[in-house]
Amino acid sequence: MDKQTFLNNYYTDRKNTRSVKWDLVDSKFKGNNLLPMWVADMDFKVADAITAALAEKIAHGVYGYSFTGSDYFDTVNEWMTNHFNFPLKKAWIRYTPGIVQALYHLLHAFTVENDAVIILTPVYYPFHDAVRDTNRQLITLDLENNDCHFSIDFKAFEKKIIAEQVKMYIHCSPHNPAGRVWTEEEQLRLFEICERHDVLVISDEIHQDFTFGDSKHIPSATVADGRFRNRIITANSASKSFNLAALTHAHIIITDEVLRKQYDDYARTAIRSEANVMGVIATEAAYRGGQEWLEALKGVILDNYNDAVMALKKALPEIKVAPLQGTYLMFVDLNPVLKGMNTTEFMQEKCGVAIDYGEWFGTSYHGYIRINLATKPEFVEQTIEAIIREARLL
Repeated sequence: MDKQTFLNNYYTDRKNTRSVKWDLVDSKFKGNNLLPMWVADMDFKVADAITAALAEKIAHGVYGYSFTGSDYFDTVNEWMTNHFNFPLKKAWIRYTPGIVQALYHLLHAFTVENDAVIILTPVYYPFHDAVRDTNRQLITLDLENNDCHFSIDFKAFEKKIIAEQVKMYIHCSPHNPAGRVWTEEEQLRLFEICERHDVLVISDEIHQDFTFGDSKHIPSATVADGRFRNRIITANSASKSFNLAALTHAHIIITDEVLRKQYDDYARTAIRSEANVMGVIATEAAYRGGQEWLEALKGVILDNYNDAVMALKKALPEIKVAPLQGTYLMFVDLNPVLKGMNTTEFMQEKCGVAIDYGEWFGTSYHGYIRINLATKPEFVEQTIEAIIREARLL
């Protein structure tokens, strides 16, 4: 499917549809008619296979107690095996409404209050919230930043783990918002450090299907032929890849029997809910019939990114943009053009755009923004044109 066909068939106006992104933007950002380029969901209808499967269930008209079934597992397993060389076993999988909820459950199941938990910043802000909300000690380490090319300071990572007696590391792979797809070598070094100091790894891999160019997602549990599976728990979902966030369905994959027992002991008294049947149906349909849709979507995202980078490079070459190895989120350093102006004032009052701000992801990232590229090209162009126009007026 070519780009224009995808846009014609799947772009849709989401105003007045109870969309958080579109209908709550002005109240959240205290603005007036702001262009929403913030929260990470998409402005595209789902793949036809998903719509058809959900329509069939709705036509049936019964939403009673349901179960996932062997067909569901076989479909998920086939996707994970074929795309990521990560064959699953049914016994490994637990269900949760979403990745953020999974973080809260896993923090409760595997740590206690005041335990130290480390994250690599800038990183998805619910990581910060989950650690703080559960009364754990939040330990942050900034990624090394060379003009928005991000990497890991392994010595500093190990030093902090030792100094703070860290019990858990929350891994973001691919990394939001830095756009990094971690190599196997990078993850091997991280997990060797965690192994040396008995640190449990929670790996958020919700962006697994969004990789570009030569970058390839390596599931944490497959690093070094699965050497670290006794200390890695994976959380993933079709929700990011196929725009299913409101159907509240995700996986917690626990390959180690001892860790599974500990999680199940916690869940026995803390989680007494079934998987969302609509999320189950949509996920199975996505993995069975959504490949062509996903590939076309990725083409739109990559074109949006390349066009934005080219326009900024031509007009404001001092602005730095993180390379997009993975995710559909573009991380931009505006500091060279802000000239001391507050980022919120610049983006909202001058540019008329609602955006995710760098300081949400880490305290060192004032002056950075994250742009959602999963929308029609005109909105990305409008955002970039506004940044260029207003920066030239400063």
